Amino acid sequence: MNRPRLPLMRTATRLAAVAAATAGVLLAATAPAVAAAPTGRYVALGDSYTSAPLVPTQVDLNCLRSNRNYPSLVAASAGSSSFTDVSCSGATTEDILYGGDGALGIALPPQVNAVTASTALVTVQIGGNDIGFSGIIGDCAEASVSSPLGSPCKDRFTAGGTDQLRARIAAAAPKVTAVLRAVRQAAPNARVVVLGYPAILPDSGYGCWPVVPIAYQDVPYLRGVQKALNTMLADTAAAGGASYADVYTPSIGRDACKSSGTRWVEGLVPQNSAAPFHPNARGEQGMATALLAHLS
Repeated sequence: MNRPRLPLMRTATRLAAVAAATAGVLLAATAPAVAAAPTGRYVALGDSYTSAPLVPTQVDLNCLRSNRNYPSLVAASAGSSSFTDVSCSGATTEDILYGGDGALGIALPPQVNAVTASTALVTVQIGGNDIGFSGIIGDCAEASVSSPLGSPCKDRFTAGGTDQLRARIAAAAPKVTAVLRAVRQAAPNARVVVLGYPAILPDSGYGCWPVVPIAYQDVPYLRGVQKALNTMLADTAAAGGASYADVYTPSIGRDACKSSGTRWVEGLVPQNSAAPFHPNARGEQGMATALLAHLS
């Protein structure tokens, strides 16, 4: 399963071209509250929203993982007896179950291998790459240049009467179920929590093109897609004997259109240390706080 990691990085040149075309683009976290989280062994599984690429300090360049991502903050606050973070940028459900290669081409074992019978807490944040997050962002950003007031992205993904992105979400559900089943088999007594994804676009309105180069009429469509993904994750968690931690609601008003001192997720041209369209340190802190509140 030798494929490159962090799919968003594969679209970097495409996004750079969009940034050039949209010439008007504008270019210390506090500690989370202590919560009654499990204090035993904690294992974090997930993709780049978990690993936090480019957020200082990067401690694993193969997975572009930060030691200030939300699992690290939660482990420190909860006083976990041991902590293993195997989240990796670009990860899909297949990488959790079967392994793959990291950004440096170094082979990685299945993330689920880190889960053992003694594990007390497992967090899982996965699914974005299964539906092709990076390709969606790249395609929609490029399309917005020629039709900033229209809905070129929605028109493309709903052509023929079928919403391709909703279909991808439905197809990802059994894959997430398989991950939760594997986690439960490895750690029957662990508390398992599935996290959704924080808001990338504003929770209302038509966005902020060209700061975030998504066409105005595409913003409500893509907002709906993200909410559908989070709903699928919540439903799948419930069906799989896990709980769901909502990180979208606390991120409302902190999307990529907000100021650099407010936003949790960066836009096309990050003003805080983070990968484009990924959480910054404030976003990782916010997800940590939401997770700790959920665990309490």
